[in-house]
Amino acid sequence: MSEESPTAPDDAAVISLAGITRTYFKPDGSILVEALKNIDLDISRGEYVAIMGASGSGKSTMMNIIGALDQPTSGSCFINGSDIASMSDEELSTVRGRSIGFVFQAFNLIGALTVIENVEVPLFYQAIPRLERQKRTIEILQRVGLGDRLGHRPNELSGGQQQRVAIARALVTNPAVLLADEPTGNLDSSTGEDILALLDELHREGLTIVMVTHDESIAERCDRVIRLRDGVIELDERTSKGEAAMSR
Repeated sequence: MSEESPTAPDDAAVISLAGITRTYFKPDGSILVEALKNIDLDISRGEYVAIMGASGSGKSTMMNIIGALDQPTSGSCFINGSDIASMSDEELSTVRGRSIGFVFQAFNLIGALTVIENVEVPLFYQAIPRLERQKRTIEILQRVGLGDRLGHRPNELSGGQQQRVAIARALVTNPAVLLADEPTGNLDSSTGEDILALLDELHREGLTIVMVTHDESIAERCDRVIRLRDGVIELDERTSKGEAAMSR
């Protein structure tokens, strides 16, 4: 893409949305809902961003587009420099595997697999050799404090441990951005705090994190809060933490 193109992303942005709309249609072709309406948004490398909004505000649709799980009806969406707007399903899968790490509220672990096997799954689909898969997997599980749980299965772990496995699985591909959808929603407050502390630490190490949350206290841990309402960005502001970081 030429430098003159109006849709070329900022070099510092790991995610860049320009004029994004996402419309869902009824079978007869009439509009069912406009989930996103002309969204412009840049998220820089190393940012920690919270996305908030009521049910139906468009936050899940935005996360699906940012995560290359869905494509916009119109506009440009650059993820780590690649415009996903016109990609095939296979190309989208490649972008997801190389650039995005996902952490879900429900963990989404495979019950029949051990901890190490669950974390290896993304590397298996990237055809990483077995010995390298094991090395990278063990290193990341040690990083999240589960080096002594490699042979356990998910039902043998606490909720917090399962979420740490999910985070390890998201990180094992060295993604450009970590997407976390209500990552503490199924955890008690103490365990949730442990997971948030881990995310804080990963952010301090330079990881870009985008998190959907309904909890204002969790959002305050982020650098920036984006509030959606009826498919548009109602507010995009720095938190006190983000302001302090900008002033340093």
